Amino acid sequence: MKKGTLGPKLKLSLPPPDEVSISKFLSESGTFKDGDLLVNGKGVRVVSQTEVETQSLIQPTDNQLSLADFDAIKVIGKGNGGIVRLVQHKWTGQFFALKVIQMNIDDSARKQIAQELKINQSAQCPYVVVCYQSFYDNGAISIILEYMDGGSLADFLKQVKTIPEPYLAAICKQVLKGLWYLHHEKHIIHRDLKPSNLLINHRGEVKITDFGVSAIMENTSGLANTFVGTYNYMSPERISGTRYGYRSDLWSLGLVLLECATGHFPYSPPQQEGWINVYELMETIVDEPSPSAPSEQFSPEFRSFISACVQKDPKERLSANELMTHPFISMFDDLDIDLASYFTDAGSPLATL
Repeated sequence: MKKGTLGPKLKLSLPPPDEVSISKFLSESGTFKDGDLLVNGKGVRVVSQTEVETQSLIQPTDNQLSLADFDAIKVIGKGNGGIVRLVQHKWTGQFFALKVIQMNIDDSARKQIAQELKINQSAQCPYVVVCYQSFYDNGAISIILEYMDGGSLADFLKQVKTIPEPYLAAICKQVLKGLWYLHHEKHIIHRDLKPSNLLINHRGEVKITDFGVSAIMENTSGLANTFVGTYNYMSPERISGTRYGYRSDLWSLGLVLLECATGHFPYSPPQQEGWINVYELMETIVDEPSPSAPSEQFSPEFRSFISACVQKDPKERLSANELMTHPFISMFDDLDIDLASYFTDAGSPLATL
């Protein structure tokens, strides 16, 4: 053999990869996982064994979330001093709504936001939008919320103009369950119930959101006398500055349903140009008779339900639990109302990427 040669080349053969042994480490999304280690195209993450087993869905109890885990997709909403973005979780592909609130605000607004965070973290109900986690980062509060891909009831109403009674009953049933939970389980008055704070999705679910001006009550008979919320849907006792309780939310619900049924806000301005100012509207709500559903257009059951919500004297109003047994709520049960198809087909296309 000549100096400097290595002799005949040797072929090295490796055993074929064991596809079974590899596949057991790979999730359907292409994430490599072994024990508490997760690796995908976005990097490395260590999670608990429980998280690995349920990695397909992020739970509100997942305290390892960080803002770096999310990719921003687009802005989907603005309001109440904040902006809402659609974001996608890098590890699971799951979509969420990220609400960001800048903290360069006055003390009263800070207290409202603190209240919102407190409620969000404690409220776990199928009829209330889920809060997954909150962060303080770079002078702003960021809240990771459940993504409701149908937008708000206000958005939907712009497309369909009016909502027929059978669908209103199905919507109302879910809102009442959410209000019952807030009032009786969490001792919360929402104080800002309106179409834009009722969110919908492609599964036909309706959920209450936005607790920035809500009040946590000390006990089930608690009353409040602070003056916050949207004036249009505010109950007479709140506008008058007197003490109010949970049934102030039911007044708001009555106005929301009446607006959805008729296609316009229940109170009409006295002049064609509109309301002179907000005080004129507030005086009308306090001094004029309660609005009602026209008898020639709506069923006696719907008219009765609206009347039960918008009694001027809050003591005469029915509670959320009492309204659940009202004939209007159950009169369409045998029709098997499909809200999922209605939201998808009748309104605007659901939010897309």
